[in-house]
Amino acid sequence: MSVPAHSVGPMSTSPADARSTPVDGVDVLGSLSPSRASDFTACPLLFRFRTIDQLPEPPSESAARGTVVHKVLEDLFDLPAPERTPRQARSMVEQAWEDVRSLDPALATLFTTDAGEAEADWLESCRQVLRRYFDLEDPRRLEPAEREHYVEALLDSKLLLRGFIDRVDVAADGRIRVVDYKTSRIPSEAYEAKALFQLKFYALVIWRTRGVVPAMLQLIYLGSGDILRYVPDEADLLATERKAEAIWRAIRTAQETGDWQPNPGRLCSWCAHKSLCPAFGGTPPPLPRIPGPVTAGDDLDLD
Repeated sequence: MSVPAHSVGPMSTSPADARSTPVDGVDVLGSLSPSRASDFTACPLLFRFRTIDQLPEPPSESAARGTVVHKVLEDLFDLPAPERTPRQARSMVEQAWEDVRSLDPALATLFTTDAGEAEADWLESCRQVLRRYFDLEDPRRLEPAEREHYVEALLDSKLLLRGFIDRVDVAADGRIRVVDYKTSRIPSEAYEAKALFQLKFYALVIWRTRGVVPAMLQLIYLGSGDILRYVPDEADLLATERKAEAIWRAIRTAQETGDWQPNPGRLCSWCAHKSLCPAFGGTPPPLPRIPGPVTAGDDLDLD
């Protein structure tokens, strides 16, 4: 299932669109991913800049590190179990970096000053993050059912939920574990619910498509060496469904009114679009014309 052609918005060239299958005879409202939902709840104007305007953002070392680490952890499971060692993962970093850089030309500008030394230090930081993974799990004892797994589900409200799950494990008895890697540090308790929203979103999609509530949601924080686990139930997933639909209604209201309000906060320090934000004296560009409902279904959140 996917958004039909008449309702594909600005994100129509996303990896999610490439993986979707057509929805026939259904007037789909649009699509939503957990990353774009989080963008909107954090700051509607940021959502607009990323999804409606599709403004470019300069590459960052932390985002690139996350992409490389995810790539190594995905490729590691292509190897026979005995070869999934810290040394092997360490040796895979440079090739993963080459692969990632070949797909995103913007990354060529990441290291420009003292490039050799800076890039070498950065590659070593990727290896250090990967080494921490082996303190938390033994990949020689795991056989994931899916990696970088694209999922989608059409709700009764005709909202399409979709995104990419880092890893899905299925036990012999059919129990499902949804796993997400984060190269950041584990959040404080105050931000724990926000961190879990992404995995509850994926659990909801799995429940709606497979009829099974995942037995475990697991966030692996490689920045601090922590694992956050959560056991969901149907009530959790129904609440997540209501939240996703409420976020979508708010997005549609902003689309119809053209009122994309900024939400100043501590995250503004890392925003690539601060100079365009009215909260800091900037002026957003004119709104582009949107041919149909916003399609915000790309989810490659590799922090």
